Amino acid sequence: MTTQNLLVELFVEELPPKALQKLGDAFATVLGDQLKALGLASASSVVTPFASPRRLAAHVTAVADKAADKAVQQKLMPVTVGLQADGNATPALLKKLQALGADVSNPAAAVAVLKRAQDGKAEALFYDSVVPGATLQAGLQKALDEAIAKLPIPKVMSYQLETDCELPGWTSVNFVRPAHGLVALHGSTVVPVKALGLTAGNSTTGHRFEATVSPVVLADADSYAATLKKDGAVIASFAERKAEIVRQLAAAAAKVGNGARPIEDEALLDEVTALVERPNVVICQFEEQFLGVPQECLILTMKANQKYFPLLDAAGKLTNKFLVVSNISPEDTSFVTGGNERVVRPRLADAKFFFDQDRKKTLASRVEGLGKVVYHNKLGTQGERVERVRAIAKAIASQLGDAQLVQDADLAAQLAKTDLVTDMVGEFPELQGIMGGYYALNDGLGETVANAIEDHYKPRFAGDALPRNTAGVVVALADKLETLVGMFGIGNLPTGDRDPFALRRHALGVIRMLIEQRLPLHFYELTRLAFAAFPSGLVQDKAVELDEFLVERLKGYLRDGGFSPAEVDAAIYARQLGQWASIPQRLAAVRAFAALPESPALAAANKRVGNILKKAEAEGPVDAHVNPELLQEKAEQDLYAALQRFVPEANAQFDAGDYTASLQTLAVLRAPVDAFFDDVMVNAEQLDLRLNRQGLLKTLHEAMNRVADLSRLAA
Repeated sequence: MTTQNLLVELFVEELPPKALQKLGDAFATVLGDQLKALGLASASSVVTPFASPRRLAAHVTAVADKAADKAVQQKLMPVTVGLQADGNATPALLKKLQALGADVSNPAAAVAVLKRAQDGKAEALFYDSVVPGATLQAGLQKALDEAIAKLPIPKVMSYQLETDCELPGWTSVNFVRPAHGLVALHGSTVVPVKALGLTAGNSTTGHRFEATVSPVVLADADSYAATLKKDGAVIASFAERKAEIVRQLAAAAAKVGNGARPIEDEALLDEVTALVERPNVVICQFEEQFLGVPQECLILTMKANQKYFPLLDAAGKLTNKFLVVSNISPEDTSFVTGGNERVVRPRLADAKFFFDQDRKKTLASRVEGLGKVVYHNKLGTQGERVERVRAIAKAIASQLGDAQLVQDADLAAQLAKTDLVTDMVGEFPELQGIMGGYYALNDGLGETVANAIEDHYKPRFAGDALPRNTAGVVVALADKLETLVGMFGIGNLPTGDRDPFALRRHALGVIRMLIEQRLPLHFYELTRLAFAAFPSGLVQDKAVELDEFLVERLKGYLRDGGFSPAEVDAAIYARQLGQWASIPQRLAAVRAFAALPESPALAAANKRVGNILKKAEAEGPVDAHVNPELLQEKAEQDLYAALQRFVPEANAQFDAGDYTASLQTLAVLRAPVDAFFDDVMVNAEQLDLRLNRQGLLKTLHEAMNRVADLSRLAA
């Protein structure tokens, strides 16, 4: 058995660029995994993926020409079924052995090689055999078929192949794109596997225009990338091609000077990498007059429509230069530059036209038009939705600020959606909110309202910035709460991986604003005032379900922040949680408390107290009141005295927002609590003693759980 490196390439027509990297990685990974599973490659074999616009390939090191034979032990049947009383084989056993390829011409000899072993309660017969290892051709055929079958193809094509036989005819093939070539090299030897109507060889096709030879003949598996680059003018590696584009972009920006830098966009970079086989970056420019259009519009049209890289100056402002990643490298690049400049000019002219036309009408004049835009068939128009958002925004603003904040938030909420009926947003929906901010400034509404309009969609995604001012926070909260209440109220809840209305994202936005902006608002009250903004009968009251949904998202948000499930539950199930703005401080206090030596005992005691009170309250409410004259045992007297001494101090620290100090003050209760449970019978037969002791535990429980539910920390 000898090992050599293996190269497999599938040459196809242009692959979908947004899926190329995933296709290349999947092809190589599955191929390598299958070869390892078959014993043709080892765990230490290195699999290298290649993916270009017209090829998927994989290089695998140390692939054997034949897998090692494998010893296999197979259970046949229970001894009582396989052997007669005299020890001879039953017909069933002989039939089974014959099916496995064993020689049964001498039944006694066939039985003699079998092994007997306990299998559960019964004794069974086992047959040892050697399974021949797979040959490279057979194993690679299986691996290749599996790799093709498991490709994450976004959309399958059907195309026809002419049959290779005497009778004319066609056969249908289903694949992501028509395939035209297959390479399979084990060292320098061709492995004659077949796929998609093709038989493997040792040649491929290079760049459409710049290959020096055609076909490109590969000497061996290891020379694939180098030969393809030299003779085929193709950089086969996706990662290498991407790195080369990044290098050329930086070099071109440096050539422009003045601190110019290409816009950072990983998705655009990946897509462009999937569009070219050998990148060549050229510098282009457009007329400076277009810079009067908001740069977001120009950047979007260049990126989305043309796959260009706009250049920003040192201050982050758009310049009139942009970079094009070309797939050809002519000596004279003027026609490449000129062609791209001619193509982008009408796009920019359209953006300028839309911007100029939109500014002829004020945002306020567009409010009426929202009444003609359907928001949801069960929830009415955008105009009706805006009125609900305004009502929620005014209610929130009145809790957070003065009359000026209420006025700013109300105006921003009224105008926030009006850019939906502008020409610019009609052409570029991604600019909603952003254009509203520009048009608000054009209308003389001031930065406060303009920023609130632009920011009311924030945060749009995980890690996105929050609104810049309080008015923006108010409108963003109102907008997200209206969406959550509306969708919950008509039963459009997210399920599994389906969340068409992005309710999880909206919930996370609400959570982030409440916590990170330290807003003195209670989420329970927010959901109620949001439901109150909807006309009677329009939605069902799903406030409880929405509360639970928000709490579950809150747990995930806090766990993503590095806190354990026990710490999170302890903080959010505190007896007096109130505003979510206090949660970070509570979590810090919980973590500090958990590090104290008294923590495990107090957490366990707190859990025990909770269980006692739960049983007691099943018969009636327990009053947190203690009559000192009924405290008979020393341990309960000491606990009462400790509560009298330390709880007021802990409460003062709690009221001052020093949650860590509050919990640490209560940590001194460990000794009297332990003594109480060691020496005192809570459920005394005498009713007044029992109620008094329950009242003592209720007092303890309320004091211990103001900052956090410490029972959640119990093991």
